[in-house]
Amino acid sequence: MIAQLITSFIAAAGFGLLFNAPKKALFQCGINGMVGWLLYFFLVEYRGVDSVIASLMAAFVVAIISGLFARWYKAPIIIFNVAGIIPLVPGGLAYDAMRHFVSNDYISALQLAAKVLLISGAIAIGLVFSEVLNQLLKKIKSLK
Repeated sequence: MIAQLITSFIAAAGFGLLFNAPKKALFQCGINGMVGWLLYFFLVEYRGVDSVIASLMAAFVVAIISGLFARWYKAPIIIFNVAGIIPLVPGGLAYDAMRHFVSNDYISALQLAAKVLLISGAIAIGLVFSEVLNQLLKKIKSLK
């Protein structure tokens, strides 16, 4: 578990560095990715939740944390969003799908590719849901 947390932190912070995030925001990028991965891992391994739903929930939490970090550290939210979702991206699964396509195992390849698309869509929907919630809360606050 500790190794998973460390690697997810390094991956998120590393992608923050790769995407030219401000150096002062790299730690927060790493924390955001680590929290997202921790939630995903906990849901899949200990609660038996499907990886698509776990990705949706983790991306939602990552986006909420990104919004908080953006307000606290006066930085664009995209910096924290992009770095935070990196550990959730199903790159290994996409690689396996392509490997099965190349070796003419189309049934397995299509199953894996469908799973990749579902997880990727769930990540996108999680980010959108968070933004919709954020806008709703802003609208409610402005009405008061």
